[in-house]
Amino acid sequence: MTLAIAMVNVSALRQNVGRTAIAAATVAIVFLWSGASASPIANNATPGVVVAHSPAKTAIYLGSPAIAILDDGTYVITHDTFGPNSSLDTTEVYRSHDRGRSWAKLADVKGQYFSSVFVHRGALYLIGTSRLEGAVVIRRSLDDGKTWSVPTDANSGVLASDGKYFSAATPTVTAGRRLWKSMETINGGVAAGLISADVNSDLCKAGSWTFTAALRPDSQWLDGKFKGWLEGNAVVTPKGKVVDVLRVYYDFQPEQAAIVTVDEDERHLAFDPKTGFVAMPGAGKKFTIRFDPSSGLYWSLTNAVLPGSYHGNNFERARNTLALISSSDLHHWDVRRVVLHADNSDTHGYQYVDWVFDGSDIAAAIRTASDDDEGGAHSQHDSNFVTFLRVSNFAHP
Repeated sequence: MTLAIAMVNVSALRQNVGRTAIAAATVAIVFLWSGASASPIANNATPGVVVAHSPAKTAIYLGSPAIAILDDGTYVITHDTFGPNSSLDTTEVYRSHDRGRSWAKLADVKGQYFSSVFVHRGALYLIGTSRLEGAVVIRRSLDDGKTWSVPTDANSGVLASDGKYFSAATPTVTAGRRLWKSMETINGGVAAGLISADVNSDLCKAGSWTFTAALRPDSQWLDGKFKGWLEGNAVVTPKGKVVDVLRVYYDFQPEQAAIVTVDEDERHLAFDPKTGFVAMPGAGKKFTIRFDPSSGLYWSLTNAVLPGSYHGNNFERARNTLALISSSDLHHWDVRRVVLHADNSDTHGYQYVDWVFDGSDIAAAIRTASDDDEGGAHSQHDSNFVTFLRVSNFAHP
């Protein structure tokens, strides 16, 4: 699969879609509890709590997991599907009332894809695209995810319908009086972008949102080895400024992230290739960055390539190790511990992790490729599970 390459057909991004999708998934829910804490593994067991399962034979794979914790402590996980038999336009919603020990499916949300889930002013929101290469849409739920508003026009959740958009389950953050979220555009490749809205505005009205101008990359960056960026994180810097920290497709070590800045008018982005690329373990795969005020550090769970953890030569597909990393400034990152590891990197992956702080723990939703009773995953990329994992006492292992 070709990933976010600035000069390629982006219809194949993350999807490996070779023909028209023909059916939506019917995903089985499995209830499993394997303990409260994460720990490294060196076998082929599926770690954590299984939220959703789709056998490889269905050719429907599980992607874009996102997680939020409601004000009453309820956990919500959402995900979409990809693969030859996916409809490429539906998000599934699950809920847990026991801090992730068991999960129940709540809804199938048609016309919602590549989405983040977040809580704002007592309501639950899904924001992403309407489908692969679709419009920008947002939905609101007032019953904890069971039912959702339907975007039909600019006054009900269609935030942009011109062009093609690309997104991921990355954070919605507050800076000053505005909410910020990354939202890439597709025009011969993936261009970086951010959207923002006043915290007191009606988030389901297009007029509430401001879109930055799209920023296209240059294939000559990184000595001509740069192949694209995507799946950015809106992050508030130590100085209170918003930046977009993007995954970079650069198949060398150390892996690189790109830090794109926002101009004072909050409508334009800028990138300096001399200073904007930063070495970040696992930055060649999708990641979520969040800031923890207690530790004063930024944290992420990434597919870092560590000594002895991967023996192949395609670092973008090195997804068999999940590491907890941290930084004080977004420019210098340290691996704090290995959370998960499987020796088999061909059919095992713990990837596309979205997560939130839960007191001294991290609560994570993971796109997981692992063994099952039906032959296991098609590949490390073509995940057959969405799982929940708790990383206990993350700042002090």
